[in-house]
Amino acid sequence: MKAILIHEYAYDAEMTYTEVERPEPKADEVLVKVHAAAVNPIDWKIRGGRGRKFGMEMPLILGADFAGRVEKTGSKIEKFKSGDAVYGKILVGCYAEYVIVKENELVRKPENFDFEEAASIPMGALTSWQAVFDKAQLKSGQKLLVHGASGSVGSMAVQIAKAKGAYVIGTASGHNQDFVESLGVDEFVDYTSTAFEDVEKDVDVVLDPIGGDTHERSYKVLKKGGILVSLVQQPSDELMEKYQVKALIMASQPNPEQMNEITELVEAGKIKTKVGKVLPLSEAEKGLRMSKEGSVLGKIVLVP
Repeated sequence: MKAILIHEYAYDAEMTYTEVERPEPKADEVLVKVHAAAVNPIDWKIRGGRGRKFGMEMPLILGADFAGRVEKTGSKIEKFKSGDAVYGKILVGCYAEYVIVKENELVRKPENFDFEEAASIPMGALTSWQAVFDKAQLKSGQKLLVHGASGSVGSMAVQIAKAKGAYVIGTASGHNQDFVESLGVDEFVDYTSTAFEDVEKDVDVVLDPIGGDTHERSYKVLKKGGILVSLVQQPSDELMEKYQVKALIMASQPNPEQMNEITELVEAGKIKTKVGKVLPLSEAEKGLRMSKEGSVLGKIVLVP
């Protein structure tokens, strides 16, 4: 099968489009023929060196989000059969014509989305779900501030929270305002012209996929006892104590029950996606570069 390989850790590490042996599923595994694989920031971060922290060995096939059809199943697999249209999230391995996954790492594809649209969903939606509901325990009627609301995680968080009855504030640059407002935000803040901490207060939950100065300023807008969930930065004990709030950092995990709920929201029209760019798998390096530069509104998707 064709796949994209990297052989060393570096943001500019060579990515080779080459022939590799197609894997065979073990008894508890599923072989999926990849119809589309999405590009996520974690992909170029792993390439840049984060993969070392996960103990990943070279050569490595990147890619976390996939959509495709079941090609072959192991003897212990009961929920899926050959030909089933599926989608899901793993850590690496999707930048290829075929990928091996565990049964709990995939669910049936939404019927109203094509493969490219479906591949753009799992990472952002699952990360958002686990951040705002599992970690922050967001309830209907509470106020959520989403940074980077035009991004893959932020755009999913806005829609999922609105579907569950939350009041949602989204920050993004002004040229993405129309897109963010189309997701259903109750308030939009253009971070290029307005300091969000000057106009927002008494927020129950902040979702921060950005970090840095944005992370540190976010403590100010939380009500006492509020929760800041970061995807990229360790919380500050000093700021938590100063503002009497909680903060944590998290990473998403496979969860088929949650993915099935997300699928139901997609099919009910409560979650939409924007595929900003479709590239052939052979141009994966271009896709990672575009993702790192933030030059595309919507998800970048690779098609084998």
